[in-house]
Amino acid sequence: MPRWWPDLAGSWIFYSTLPPLPGVSPRFERIARFAPLLGLVIGGAQAVLWWLGQQLGLPIAACTALVLAFGLILSGGLHLDGVMDTGDGLAAGPRQLEAMADSRIGASGLLAVVLVLLLKTAALLSLGPLAPAMLIWSAVWGRIAPLPAMAWFPYLRKEGSAAFHRLQRQELAMELLPGALLIGLLAALCLSTNPTGLRIVALVAGLSGFLPSVLVPLELGRRLGGHTGDSYGACVEWSEALALWCGWFSWWLLN
Repeated sequence: MPRWWPDLAGSWIFYSTLPPLPGVSPRFERIARFAPLLGLVIGGAQAVLWWLGQQLGLPIAACTALVLAFGLILSGGLHLDGVMDTGDGLAAGPRQLEAMADSRIGASGLLAVVLVLLLKTAALLSLGPLAPAMLIWSAVWGRIAPLPAMAWFPYLRKEGSAAFHRLQRQELAMELLPGALLIGLLAALCLSTNPTGLRIVALVAGLSGFLPSVLVPLELGRRLGGHTGDSYGACVEWSEALALWCGWFSWWLLN
């Protein structure tokens, strides 16, 4: 069994509600590097559900609602909770850590989660035939986004439950390796499965998710002065939403 297999099993449990991987004891150490793999699984499941809905003749709005709800179920709402807490923290000024630790949701947190869901909904309604592919791309890019946040910014809570992510990480290039391999795989699939005229469009649309996966952790880290487990989750959700829009903009621009 590879040395990294227990970390993958730990990531599988930590980042999803899927049944545990069989035959391995999970280890919760360098699990963030394998989060993009969970993005591939969750985004892939959403894409299949979207395809099934289209085959059954469901309206596109119904498909959108179903895939977003399915994604929340598979992730346990872990990252969306971070969006709410981070939204409250950004509005709390010097009391940001106290506000983020408060289990009660404030107006700013509610507004943040509504905005994320609205952005995802509008993007999926606009993407048309590109929606299934962008569900996968955005889910992978979204789970890559916390890795630079962990590497570039201090962790703001010394005893926070997500502090182990930063303490046990290695160099950013090593942490990004599994995600980079997945991006390469998705790029190869874009070039091999799309019709000739759509290959470059689909590839550029997918790769455009790189921008929010870097800019979102940078901006949140700058505004908060660092990161917490909540802002790691916010990085995932905001990067996902903006990756969908980057995909749409690329598609529109190249067509």
